[in-house]
Amino acid sequence: MEITILSSLSIALVAGLLMTRLTKKLGLPDVTAYLIAGILIGPFGLGLLQIEGIGFTSLESVEKMNVLSDVALGFIAFAMGNEFRLSQLKKIGRQAVVVAVFQAAVATVCVDACLIGLHFLMPDILPLEAAIVLGAIAAATAPAATLMVVRQYKADGPVTRMLLPVVALDDAVGLIIFSISFGIAQSMTSGELNVISTVVEPLLEIVLSLVLGLTMGLLFTFAERFFHSNSKRLAISITFVFVTAGISLAHFDIGSVSVSFSPLLSCMMLGTVFCNMCDFSEELMERCDKWTVPLFILFFVISGSELELNVMTNLAIVGIGAAYIISRSFGKMIGAGISSSFMKCDPMVKKYLGMTLLPQAGVALGMTITAQALPGCGSLIRNIVLFSVLIYEIVGPLLTKIALTKAGEITPKPSEIPNKTKTVRRSNIH
Repeated sequence: MEITILSSLSIALVAGLLMTRLTKKLGLPDVTAYLIAGILIGPFGLGLLQIEGIGFTSLESVEKMNVLSDVALGFIAFAMGNEFRLSQLKKIGRQAVVVAVFQAAVATVCVDACLIGLHFLMPDILPLEAAIVLGAIAAATAPAATLMVVRQYKADGPVTRMLLPVVALDDAVGLIIFSISFGIAQSMTSGELNVISTVVEPLLEIVLSLVLGLTMGLLFTFAERFFHSNSKRLAISITFVFVTAGISLAHFDIGSVSVSFSPLLSCMMLGTVFCNMCDFSEELMERCDKWTVPLFILFFVISGSELELNVMTNLAIVGIGAAYIISRSFGKMIGAGISSSFMKCDPMVKKYLGMTLLPQAGVALGMTITAQALPGCGSLIRNIVLFSVLIYEIVGPLLTKIALTKAGEITPKPSEIPNKTKTVRRSNIH
């Protein structure tokens, strides 16, 4: 079993790296390469050969790698915490909060309006409860793909500086919107409105996640003082991300209240506290970034392997999914544009921020697990979100790159540089 897992991971790394050679020629981001590589070696690609250790033979074999995904998301959230330095928040903090809330709310309203309209056209296929829940899921944005594009191209400027905190805040906003909408959908099904699950539990999850991150961040900052070598400081940093991510996966009940944490919020708060309290945090963050490169490659390749291509064989799913994607994209871009204009953000932020907020993955899929509790429409919701994630994860990173390039925050490398290098080498030889 161990040999099979290790060989599958090795193939995942090699496939991801090789695919970047092809996508680089096409001008696509590395994230897209990793996702495509995952599809090719996943259950709907190389896995069809059913040879253990050569790709992922089933979705169950992919799920065995979930621990890697949990750790990778922890480090992604930890890195996002770096965007909440007090010096930066004083400049754009209020703008980021307003934009994050407004664009998420507008996306929800647009998807709700579109899908509720479809419900009246095809009530037997799309229940009203499913339309309401899908509208809430539309609020969520995937931070991982966005962060990777920003890192790969070393993007910097007004759009990038607004984008990262907005994406980070999006998790909390999306959680609240989803909990309220899901509670309404449940009450429509059962005839009773549960205030605890609709209001109390999501707020408790956010507060507890932030408290956990704050506590671990203070302990992290204190512990770093006892280590002076760069290697040991890196080791203690990795340890605290592991511990925080591990604790945040806990789930238990206290009476009738279900208590859980958000790994993204907890690890993001860990990074925020550390970055604002530790003098050498910036240098340590750079070291963590280098250490996590292969981990992130595996995360995206595994994410690609998890994409269920069979959802595309159902025309109803494809049709509703297309409506979901179009209305959500419209809502994100319009919401970001209006709120950016209202908050008097940079003109480039008004124009291009919305296009960078389209990627959707882990958080949305996590919401579908909760949505499975809705009788008669849980599987429909999951399949529609799976279809949208398939499209968004492939196209989203490219759109983010295009938007940041048009905003002037990604500087393309001159094509003549390699030729000049070759010329210099030849002249030295002669």
